[in-house]
Amino acid sequence: MTVYRSRHALRGPLTPDRIAALRLPTARRGYRTEDVDALLHRLAFELHRMIRERDEAYAEAQRVKDALRAWQADRARRDADRRTGARP
Repeated sequence: MTVYRSRHALRGPLTPDRIAALRLPTARRGYRTEDVDALLHRLAFELHRMIRERDEAYAEAQRVKDALRAWQADRARRDADRRTGARP
């Protein structure tokens, strides 16, 4: 399989800051720099939003996992106490 590699491609992970700071050459016909800049800023905004939403979803999943672990530990402790006849 052949992979196209551009001399001007961004290397490494795309971040909102890198997209917003990107400047494309202006010598190409058919592109208006204002439109390209607007697109790059929108891409940076959308990428930032998606990263934030992913981080929020990850944090919520961690909270749910922690709550489940706590509930399971409490349940196991109560079951063990009930088997041994101990009172809480």
